[in-house]
Amino acid sequence: MTKRLIILGSTGSIGRRTLDVVRDFRDRFEVVGLSANTDIATLAAQAREFRPRALCVCSPEALSAAEDLAMACGSRLHVGRPGLVELVEEHDADIVVVATVGFVGLLPTLRAIELGRTIALANKEVLVTAGDLVMESARAHSATILPIDSEHNAVLQCLNGSGPERVRRIILTASGGPFRGRTRDELARVTPAEALDHPTWRMGPKITVDSATLMNKGFEVIEGKHLFNVPVARIEVVIHPQSIVHSMVEYVDGSILAQLGVTDMYLPIQNVLFYPERVANAHPSLDFPSLGMLSFESPDAGTFPCLRLAREAAEAGGTCPAVLNAANEVAVERFLAGDLGFLRIPAVVEDALEAHECGPARSLADIMSADEWARAHARRV
Repeated sequence: MTKRLIILGSTGSIGRRTLDVVRDFRDRFEVVGLSANTDIATLAAQAREFRPRALCVCSPEALSAAEDLAMACGSRLHVGRPGLVELVEEHDADIVVVATVGFVGLLPTLRAIELGRTIALANKEVLVTAGDLVMESARAHSATILPIDSEHNAVLQCLNGSGPERVRRIILTASGGPFRGRTRDELARVTPAEALDHPTWRMGPKITVDSATLMNKGFEVIEGKHLFNVPVARIEVVIHPQSIVHSMVEYVDGSILAQLGVTDMYLPIQNVLFYPERVANAHPSLDFPSLGMLSFESPDAGTFPCLRLAREAAEAGGTCPAVLNAANEVAVERFLAGDLGFLRIPAVVEDALEAHECGPARSLADIMSADEWARAHARRV
């Protein structure tokens, strides 16, 4: 059976790798829709190859080129952030791959859930900012959410349908990023270029900086709470520089299951697109003798406080995770622009969390209001 795909964020690293899977299994997938922010050149190449029914471009600066592209490919064009919702709403798909970056992924994800689609989720901010709403909606509309993120996909595979009552703890692994072992004095002088030089993964700039600050892992703790219905206190993080063990689940009897694999997002993406089916591919097997030693260590919470801030926001609940995310997005944007030092990223986030009066997140309006407040506060800071 052919599965119809809409890929939100098709020009990013996850979107491109998703299309690699589609190329290898062309008889199993049909690309219905693609979206991009500003990278029209990559979107054009993808549209000419896969001939989707619809395209969406979010950046106004790219609109003219996008109109020409849509006309040439015979695709319907949707525009801006509302266009992402229209793309999901107006074109039938079996799976919506959410590979956008940041808060922009929330509204189209919620709409896809309301339509009962399967969500292949690679956008961390969707569950970080609105995890309770998203999961409640998924239950109400019988929509399935499957994590593409390598760590949560590893947990999904290790659980294999087991419920939270059988789980003692979830252990998320982290590479440690490019600054593992650095002191705070050394981090005070790092540049955006250094932060973007990740030792094992090739990702977009925002998530790469989040990996360097360990905010990425803090986000994953919050995501894990929602995806697997496990309290934050039972989700641990360990540094594993080799990035071979992608995560582990310890059951109540003390048995630990781990998912291992090469550092290639192709594998978790394939797992989600075919889930629960297992399909042979051409990837080589992991060569254990060549790996040498696999090492594990505790994260340095003093040097990298973002992990602590994320845990605190998760424990506080309500609108605090939305504030955490929004302040972090602003701070990372300013760091990448060269306007903010690396150590100021957690400082800006902590300032926003301390200044925010945490309230309930009963509705999308509550979350969007907290998001707007946090962005304005972070910019002032």
